[in-house]
Amino acid sequence: MSGKLSLDFDMPKSIAMGEEFVREHVKSAAVDGVAIGLSGGLDSSLLAALCVRAVGPNKVHGFIMPVRGITPSGDVRDARELSRLLGIEHAYVEIGKIVKAFMEANPLKDTNVGIARGNVMARTRMTLLYYVANLKNLLVAGSGDRSEILIGYFTKYGDGGADIFPLGNLYKTQVRELAKYLELPSSIVNKPSSPRFWKGHIAENEIGLGYGKVDLILHGLLDLNLQPKDVASKADVSLDDIVKVLKMVQHSEHKRMMPPLPPPITLM
Repeated sequence: MSGKLSLDFDMPKSIAMGEEFVREHVKSAAVDGVAIGLSGGLDSSLLAALCVRAVGPNKVHGFIMPVRGITPSGDVRDARELSRLLGIEHAYVEIGKIVKAFMEANPLKDTNVGIARGNVMARTRMTLLYYVANLKNLLVAGSGDRSEILIGYFTKYGDGGADIFPLGNLYKTQVRELAKYLELPSSIVNKPSSPRFWKGHIAENEIGLGYGKVDLILHGLLDLNLQPKDVASKADVSLDDIVKVLKMVQHSEHKRMMPPLPPPITLM
């Protein structure tokens, strides 16, 4: 294989595949639709658009769950505007009080409170989505993409807790291209990805690499089974960057698997 690595893909086909994926799972689970979190960010916005195309706006239930003082007001505006554009109803739940109550009731104190509290925020959102899904007979559709899933950039049993991941076969850079293709608002398409665990939280800053590099490295190593030196050459990245991404994949393997079980017991 020669030439540079590329993530060019058939966008209409990818959209059609995503729509069919959602429809099939809604049908096979005998549910009445999907519940999704609306953060005002890139992934959740594309997810919402895809689900509406798949099952219609009346079967997509959106939930905006900000934390006052951390979630930018622009994110809430974008989530509400997206709901209006897509014609879906949404509920607004400010989860800051829930998170605060948990943190105050917890006798344990973590020195890395930003990450610990952020994970509580993500798991609170997951709990609320499943609560409503149980009430309304819905599947929870997660917004995780292939990049985040492979490097473990999600909260285990938080945003990683869902019934289906319709964007799970798309790298982050491909998600952004699809959002442009579907003409989602530019304020969403151009927004840097962020879990919003704290003020100013930006995903690429925390990861230490841009998604453009991360995606090509993952594609080269995992999709094409190239050697690291070949990925470095074909993706214009350093071997240090490749090692960094490979370690993230390896160290997050437990996030992508069911909890391991011990060997079967021996019966007498």
